[in-house]
Amino acid sequence: MNILIAGASRGLGCSLAEVALKEGHTVVAGVRNRNRISEQLKELNENYGTRLQLIQLDVSDEDSVEQAAKHVAEHFLSLDIILNNAAILLGRERKIEDVDFQELEQSLDTNLLGPMRVVKHFLPLLRQGSKSFIANISSEAGAVSKEHDNDYPYGLSKAALNKFTMQLHHYLLSDGIGVCSIHPGWMHTDMGGNQAPLNPAISAKGILDIMTGKTTVNSPYQFVNYEGKPMNI
Repeated sequence: MNILIAGASRGLGCSLAEVALKEGHTVVAGVRNRNRISEQLKELNENYGTRLQLIQLDVSDEDSVEQAAKHVAEHFLSLDIILNNAAILLGRERKIEDVDFQELEQSLDTNLLGPMRVVKHFLPLLRQGSKSFIANISSEAGAVSKEHDNDYPYGLSKAALNKFTMQLHHYLLSDGIGVCSIHPGWMHTDMGGNQAPLNPAISAKGILDIMTGKTTVNSPYQFVNYEGKPMNI
């Protein structure tokens, strides 16, 4: 399968690239800055040759996304999977009285509008693939039923992403393209911090199984965790 990963520089995105490559897939790794990728991704790039293609992809810049889509279209006849992983975490501890609306706008721009831009420009390639799938990396912080005090920028952006996932699911249902939001768990990454208990490689393996159909999504909200278990909205 040909898999596009937006936000592959480090952390979960890089682990997803590694798991996918080890299972024989071809990966298009979208990175915002090719000069600031992790050592892990550099090593993968050296070891897997043409099966790993690095492209510049800034999901907060529509021109960047459009140019990346054109580049991929020139080198691939189709995509099978789009994985929207790029995200930022800002202002998590601010109370409503102290909310920085610039942080909120940046979070919505990256965490919600970013995936929308990627789908907008890469969907034609996905429609040419087989058993196509779109996975949006979300969070339990975006669930209305969960209490996450003071998590305004991140939580609201992920709640909106879950809504977009549902809209996209209904829109693409007749095309046979699967869509879901996935809570990857609390992982030991730059975003998750050193106290996080989950190895991102374990989460990445579970997410890949969902995207490739090894694990079936059965959720009324198209929202599951990395093991494929339904999450509440």
